Amino acid sequence: MEYMAESIEHSPGHILCCECGVPISPNPANICVACLRSKVDISQGVPKQVSISFCKQCQRYFQPPASWVQCALESRELLALCLKKIKAPLSKVRLVDAGFIWTEPHSKRLKVKLTIQKEVMNGAILQQVFVVDYVVQSQMCGDCHRVEAKDFWKAVIQVRQKTLHKKTFYYLEQLILKYGMHQNTLRIKEIHDGLDFYYSSKQHAQKMVEFLQGIVPCRYKASQRLISQDIHSNTYNYKSTFSVEIVPICKDNVVCLSPKLAQSLGNMSQICICIRVTSAIHLIDPNTLQVADIDGNTFWSHPFNSLCHPKQLEEFIVIECSTVRDLKRSAGAGVISKKHTLGEVWIQKTSEMNTDKQYFCRTHLGHLLNPGDLVLGFDLANCNLNDEYVNKMNSDRVPDVVLIKKSYDRTKRQRRRNWKLKELARDRENMDTDDERQYQDFLEDLEEDEAIRKHVNIYRDATIPVESDTDDEGAPRISLAEMLEDLHISQDATGEEGASMMS
Repeated sequence: MEYMAESIEHSPGHILCCECGVPISPNPANICVACLRSKVDISQGVPKQVSISFCKQCQRYFQPPASWVQCALESRELLALCLKKIKAPLSKVRLVDAGFIWTEPHSKRLKVKLTIQKEVMNGAILQQVFVVDYVVQSQMCGDCHRVEAKDFWKAVIQVRQKTLHKKTFYYLEQLILKYGMHQNTLRIKEIHDGLDFYYSSKQHAQKMVEFLQGIVPCRYKASQRLISQDIHSNTYNYKSTFSVEIVPICKDNVVCLSPKLAQSLGNMSQICICIRVTSAIHLIDPNTLQVADIDGNTFWSHPFNSLCHPKQLEEFIVIECSTVRDLKRSAGAGVISKKHTLGEVWIQKTSEMNTDKQYFCRTHLGHLLNPGDLVLGFDLANCNLNDEYVNKMNSDRVPDVVLIKKSYDRTKRQRRRNWKLKELARDRENMDTDDERQYQDFLEDLEEDEAIRKHVNIYRDATIPVESDTDDEGAPRISLAEMLEDLHISQDATGEEGASMMS
């Protein structure tokens, strides 16, 4: 007969708390948790309310000793920043867990729930959960303080263009806005012949200069001036200046190329029209429709100037227009434009309608002109051309009239324009009364030229009703598909009021 031993389960015994007499499991202190917490507070020494600095201008938090960091609400970066504020007291305990407790974004309060452990009486480990309240205090950071002062800068970019029209600057302004290149500027100042960009560091200015070299044909010179120095630490404080010069050619300018440059571009005519200025100068020959692109290096090697002032544009009426079908091309001719049509027109000045004086010329606007249309052009036969290349040309090779663009009713175009552009926030001084007319010319160029328009952010103007893409006169307009919705910070994607931000 085999003896079977029964398994005996041993349950831990209970003892009475030496303070309150409650049965508890044995522990090194022989005291229940409630009595132990009443005797020992392991969170003692950890502050329950801490202040944290926040800059409203740049939305950054102060991280001692001297840095400012960008942190989203309830992010890991912000939690780490909050824990560093109480790093010394937390070094005496063991941090088990930490997390945010939700608060209103505009309450200027951050609540962090901490779980800590510490060894107390006779080796007993006590765990405690408590909340630390962080008060967000507004404080302007050093960078924003310099921006508000408007007199502190370490680098300046002086952008200049020796021309009487600002079309290139308006185009440059839209590209700066589109790519956000204005965000690091301390101040933007507009003067008569250009813009000044002020920066707090030389690196930001160099980045802007590289951006300008990529979008417009230009050249620059850099210089620096010593402000102060410390001979003991061998440190120097400089102010840097970058002088950027944009080529003095704008859209719709009539130019005269040097014979050597015209030959290198495919035996073009020396008299050409600038149809646009982007990263290069785009020229078209009104006699052959031959096009060429001239970059900044080529221009500075073979410079040329505009023959006429924009105010010298005169209005002509088309008497007769015919399309040139077969054009003999010379040997070595370059690329022919596919977007234009070569035409031969008889025109007459609207100011000379009571006379019988008419002009004959070739034009690249053959696809737009019909008898009775109004067109703008330069009268080269009756103006004083002070140019070294024109003076050396044969008179029979200089056209009497160069037509630039078709003329439409400007008042009607402004009334039906259902879009708008954004502008840079800048200081203006010595403003010219002609700036508004030049800005309207730039807006009309956007409507007429799709190649320029694709680089610009165009926003729909909700105050103007939507109409058809063309008006009665056939003036070009921007389609609704090319426009962006102008959303404000106080609105979400649906157009409704968005959530309040911390302020």
